[in-house]
Amino acid sequence: MNSYSESYKAAGVDLTAGYKSVELIKPHVARTAIPGVLTDIGGFGGLFSPDLSGIKEPVFVSGTDGVGTKLKIAFLTDNHSTIGIDCVAMCVNDIVCCGAKPLFFLDYLAVGKNIPERIEQIVKGIADGCEMSGCALIGGETAEMPGFYPENEYDLAGFSVGIVDKQKIISTDKQQKGDKLIALKSSGLHSNGFSLVRKVFTLTHQNLSRHYSEIGTTLGDVLLTPTKIYVKPILELISKVEVHGIANITGGGFYENIPRAIKDGLCATIKKSDVQILPIFDLLAQTGNIPERDMYNTFNMGVGMVIAVKAEDADKTVEILNNCGEEAYIIGELTENSEKIELI
Repeated sequence: MNSYSESYKAAGVDLTAGYKSVELIKPHVARTAIPGVLTDIGGFGGLFSPDLSGIKEPVFVSGTDGVGTKLKIAFLTDNHSTIGIDCVAMCVNDIVCCGAKPLFFLDYLAVGKNIPERIEQIVKGIADGCEMSGCALIGGETAEMPGFYPENEYDLAGFSVGIVDKQKIISTDKQQKGDKLIALKSSGLHSNGFSLVRKVFTLTHQNLSRHYSEIGTTLGDVLLTPTKIYVKPILELISKVEVHGIANITGGGFYENIPRAIKDGLCATIKKSDVQILPIFDLLAQTGNIPERDMYNTFNMGVGMVIAVKAEDADKTVEILNNCGEEAYIIGELTENSEKIELI
């Protein structure tokens, strides 16, 4: 492309670096193409033609989110290869809670300085996340903003759209006392609670490289473990079992997220002894002297999703999810209580 501005470069924006970034990310974008994608990157809008066959009343479901201060870990370790997975996960895991299949994803990346090789790492992660969730990366925006962000820092957010037949939208309408709650194991912290994590640990490159026997690896490796994407297993489940509600356990932990998927008059009663807590959460609680309730009100504690099903479908649900490569188990049940959630 024959576009160059010496004046703009002197102000901190390198157009040629932007063009190089686009060339580097094109192969990653291309591998996410699915039926319906009508355009390549570079246009003014991403075009997608959904297949509506078999869908009586199509409903589009949208979700948007960012990675939050987990990005600070990527800056300190100079590892940007998985942070894009987090960005996709934070959007598509919300969408699938409605029973929707994600169709496409767009990202917004704002950088202090456009370093093409770093941009490629980030977008590679986004493309990985799109492949994991079966959706297409059809566009995005990379904005070079010198003076607004430090040269080695950036912000990352995303937006996704999915589709579901109106009659198949997952709601709480059919919930009843005795429904079982199924937990899906998380991969770690996912992308939530990192402001508290950074307060508990003095995060330097040296400290992130420290090996902790409690977690079996370095602190940096555990903190950067990408958010698990549950789209394909959940879509497989809802094709075989009547699901009465799904909660994505993100910021706010158990106490904020599970009640969002519970009908008024019912309560998610969960036995704390049944929660398979991951070692990183024990380390956080002990190091930061964090009260138990605050832990459950901030982190996922090792549970990425909670799914409500009829009691007679509980074992079948666990079997289906485990056959999809997940680690699922019964974590509680619905009881009659106005509190909506109770940890006992």
